[in-house]
Amino acid sequence: MEAGGRESKRRHTPELLFVWRLVPFFASCALYFLVWLPSEEPSWTSALAKCLPILCLAIFVRNTAPAGPYGQFIWLGLLCSILGDIVVTWPHRFLFGLSAFALARLLYLRALGWHPIRETFLESVAVVFLLYFGLLHSHLPSYLILPVAVYEAILALMLWRALVRGRFAALGGLLSSTSDAIQAWHTFVRPLPSARLIIRGTYYASQALLALSTMEGMAPQADSSTSAPPEESRQ
Repeated sequence: MEAGGRESKRRHTPELLFVWRLVPFFASCALYFLVWLPSEEPSWTSALAKCLPILCLAIFVRNTAPAGPYGQFIWLGLLCSILGDIVVTWPHRFLFGLSAFALARLLYLRALGWHPIRETFLESVAVVFLLYFGLLHSHLPSYLILPVAVYEAILALMLWRALVRGRFAALGGLLSSTSDAIQAWHTFVRPLPSARLIIRGTYYASQALLALSTMEGMAPQADSSTSAPPEESRQ
């Protein structure tokens, strides 16, 4: 019973550590929603408040994710997202912000990989994105049709690969697509009530889930002294 208690403690200690390391993220989200969300005026202060939660996630991934390309590319994607958040604070720099977010999605796509294929997921995602872009494109300025189409294609590929990976990555991909879809509709088609709250809430949640996906598969190893008796004792 004592050995079982020690094993349970080992299992829960890393989980509690992850939660504590996410406290700055939750605190910065609260700061944004409670203090800066009502403000419509672009400024460096509001840009900092907006990107601070993603910076906290980038630090979390850098300090916690196991070594390897998956965590590295998620971390780089978070950094590009920070750049995008800063740039789009000023509406006249929309294309630069869109480019930064597209690069972030490409880095996430690189992390998620291309195998297995799962054609069913690809077909479903393609149908949904084509239908949505069909509704959206007539409301776009002519100079934005091609950039937005390219961005939507990248986002669709990322969602496909996230769904294939499953778990945190799948939820993160779904929320990221939802956030971008609401943002595009609110910006180009019709203003939506409480849009900023919904857009930022789903955006922060999607980034947090992608950051947490770097932790999957990090279950602690059982202590050899308790998991199996020595070879001599079994003979």
